[in-house]
Amino acid sequence: MIESIVHPTDLSPDGELAFEHALRLAMVNRCNFTLLHVRDSEAGDDWDSFPRVRETLERWGVLEPGSHQRDVHAKTGVNVSKYEIRGEDPVDGLAGYLELHHVDLIVMASRGRAGLGRMLNGSVSARLAQVSMVPTLIFGPDARSFVDERTGSLERIRTVLVPVDNDPAPHAAIRRLDALAEGLDVRFDYLHVGEDAPVIMDGEGRPRPVRTVEGPLVETLLTEAAAADLVAMPMVGRQGLLDALRGSTTERVVSEVRCPVLAIPAGS
Repeated sequence: MIESIVHPTDLSPDGELAFEHALRLAMVNRCNFTLLHVRDSEAGDDWDSFPRVRETLERWGVLEPGSHQRDVHAKTGVNVSKYEIRGEDPVDGLAGYLELHHVDLIVMASRGRAGLGRMLNGSVSARLAQVSMVPTLIFGPDARSFVDERTGSLERIRTVLVPVDNDPAPHAAIRRLDALAEGLDVRFDYLHVGEDAPVIMDGEGRPRPVRTVEGPLVETLLTEAAAADLVAMPMVGRQGLLDALRGSTTERVVSEVRCPVLAIPAGS
């Protein structure tokens, strides 16, 4: 059960797709939904520039035009919060928030200035390495939507490609993926590029099927992902969310794949 979803935003239009998915997933789980923005300490408050929850719900037909803020929770079960953090470094801001708040899922964009793309430009502080890592749904520049822009209806995710390797060991990440997908009718396609594929067990101790293919890692993953609705990738080590993604296979896949990527902590 997802109880808390966070959507980091730099307030640019490039993050709209990720915002809509974060909101729709919050509605499915009837959970807390936080819009998080890190701003320069000298800048003024910019609440009006945050993605507009009520306008989106009105467009989807969930709320009547001109609805009040209190109607959001009454109609959707979602508790919406807007959270501004003053600071120069978005990574530090996100790290500080995760240290103080329980978060089950981060939904963010990697589109130019939006979300991940902006955060990866700066160095990652050592403090981020101490933050508990959180499953993160990332929408790259070419990722297709599974939420209808006009109605907000959620398209079914049928096939999830799960690239696995021995380093990082994927077992903890797969357990978390199983928990996130509990109750959903999805097919996991476990894929290993190269030789010596890891052995993955299900909850009853039986090995799960792992396909093995040969070829250049990123190019092969992109080819295999063409038939998937979602790519779920274990993140490397415990260096922290953004440090693990920066310059990694995951970041390269995010930038080119045509479906969203769910980055999952490989550590405990």
